[in-house]
Amino acid sequence: MLKKLGFVLWVLLVAGGAARAELVIDVQGIAQPTPVAIVPFGWEGRTPNMPLDVAEVINSDLERSGRFAPIDEMKMLQKPTDGADVDFQDWSFVGVEAVVVGKVIQTGDNAYTLQFQLFDVFGRKQLVGYRMPASRGTMRGAAHRAADMIYEKLTGIKGVFGTKVAYVTATRQGDSREYSLIVSDQDGENEYTIMESKDPIMSPAWSPDSRQLAYVSFEGSKSSIFVQTLRTGNRFKVSSKPGINGAPAFSPDGRKLVVTLGGVEGNLDIYVLDITSRQTRRLTTHRAIDTEGTWSPDGRYIFFTSDRSGGPQVYRVAANGGTPERITFEGGYNARPRLSPDGTRLAMVHNDRGNYRIAVMNLARKDLLVLSTGRQDESPSFAPNSDILIYATRQGRNGVLETVSADGLIRQKMASGQGGDVREPVWSPFPRF
Repeated sequence: MLKKLGFVLWVLLVAGGAARAELVIDVQGIAQPTPVAIVPFGWEGRTPNMPLDVAEVINSDLERSGRFAPIDEMKMLQKPTDGADVDFQDWSFVGVEAVVVGKVIQTGDNAYTLQFQLFDVFGRKQLVGYRMPASRGTMRGAAHRAADMIYEKLTGIKGVFGTKVAYVTATRQGDSREYSLIVSDQDGENEYTIMESKDPIMSPAWSPDSRQLAYVSFEGSKSSIFVQTLRTGNRFKVSSKPGINGAPAFSPDGRKLVVTLGGVEGNLDIYVLDITSRQTRRLTTHRAIDTEGTWSPDGRYIFFTSDRSGGPQVYRVAANGGTPERITFEGGYNARPRLSPDGTRLAMVHNDRGNYRIAVMNLARKDLLVLSTGRQDESPSFAPNSDILIYATRQGRNGVLETVSADGLIRQKMASGQGGDVREPVWSPFPRF
C-alpha cells in the first residue's frame, strides 16, 4: 500500500495531460473579511503613467488573502495620496477599518521611490509609514513588500505576498507529454520555466535561501536527483545510484539533503546526502518502505513515512541517527509529512473516511485537524509564515492547486488558466534581501 503511495505522484503526472498557463486564483473564504480601502496611488514622474499600478497589486494581495475586503474605488469619498489629507470621518462613514494611501515618485531614468502610509480609521492614527526604492523590474516586488507590511500590521501574521511557489505541469504533445518545473510569484504572476523534459519531473524542494531547487528527473529512463540554481539555470546531479533516487528535501543549513534511496531490489530507506561531497549516510534499515523524508526546522529530526506498523504512518528519527519514533496514530493512513516553519505543526495526507485529505497535527497537543475537502488531495507545503498551506487536488479531470489557512477558514483555488494538470506545489521560504 505504501509503495503505491510512494509513486502516486508519478502516476498522476503520467496519467493526466496539461496546458501551461498562468495560475488563476479563486478566493473561497469562509471567515468574515475586514473592510479596508486602498486609495489609488499618486504619480510624480516624467511620463503620463507609473510603470505599475501599485495600489492595484496591494489591493489584490489583501483581497486574495481572504482576510480583507477592499472597497471599490467608486465608494471612496476622497482619494488622498498623502497622510496629511486623510479625513477619518469620511472613511468611517463608508465603513472601512483601515486605509492605505501612497505615491510613486520617479527619481531617475529607471529609479523610483514607493511610499505608503497605513491608517487605523477607528483609532485615527498612523500604523505604518514606509518608503522604498524600486526600478521598473522590481516595482511589483516592492508592491508585494508593502502589502506584506500592511498585512502583518493588521493581522499580527507575517505576510507572504513576496514569496514564490514552484510546481510541476505536464503538457500533452501528441501521444507523449512534456513535463515542466515552473516557478511563479505566489499570486501566479511572473511565471517562468526552470526545467523542461520529455521525461517526468517530480518532488521539487526549495533551498533555505530560495536560490535553488532540488528535484527528481527521469532523464535517460532512470531516476536522478538534481540541484539547480534559479538565477543562472546551472544544475548538477547529486544522486544517481542504481534503483530509486527520490524525495529530496534540504536541511535547514542548506548543506545536505534528506533523500529516499532504494537499490535494484527496490526497498526504500531514508538517507542524508552531503551536497558537496555526495556522501550518503543511511538513517533507516527496516525492511519496511521508508520514504518522503523532511527536516524539522531546527535540524534535529527527520520526519518520514513508513509502513513498518502495517500501514502508512509518520515517524521521526534523529538526524544523527537512532531508533525511529512513531508520531501519528489517528487513522490508518498518514503520509507525506511536512513541518511548519515554526515547528509547531505537522501537515500530512490523511485518510478521512475513504478520502485522501490534507490534515494538520499540533505537535504539542497531538490533535488532528482535517483542512481540505477533496477526495484525492496531496503534496502539502506550508507557507513560510506557517499560517497557510498549499496542496494539490483534482477538479474534474484536471489537477489544480489549493491553499488553505491553517485553521481551515480561508481557502483558494489556483488553476491553470487554460485547464489541465498542475501538481506538486512547494512554497518558497521568505526571500533574503
